[in-house]
Amino acid sequence: MTAPDVRPAADRRRAGLVFFALVVTFVVVRLAMARAPNADFNVAGYNIHHLFTGLVLMVLAGLPLVVIPGRTRWSDGAAIAFGCGLALALDEWVYLIVTDGSNASYLLPVSFWGGAVAIAVASLYLGLLGRGRGGTR
Repeated sequence: MTAPDVRPAADRRRAGLVFFALVVTFVVVRLAMARAPNADFNVAGYNIHHLFTGLVLMVLAGLPLVVIPGRTRWSDGAAIAFGCGLALALDEWVYLIVTDGSNASYLLPVSFWGGAVAIAVASLYLGLLGRGRGGTR
């Protein structure tokens, strides 16, 4: 007999929002970059990769998720922003490891499949954490 899920619905919802944002962001970024592969974001002569944007989103959204309990519109928005940031960071992280970092190499199958695997692993981990029993509250 399986123990009932005692994780509050707010926690399951938050995990679902992160998952949704993670997958949708990966798909949208990949489609956008396939359409315009040379669309670089430059600030003061520096190319700002989506790895950096993703890390900023994860910090801005992740810290409130850790310290603010309960479910609010703000926590839902933070969960979505965290999932977006995680997708951006994981996708770019793999791309920078497995390619030479050029715009053309972002469109290579190794970059796409590496990003897809990273997103899948993160999603699986999120799912495993979401299925676990909630701690004592």
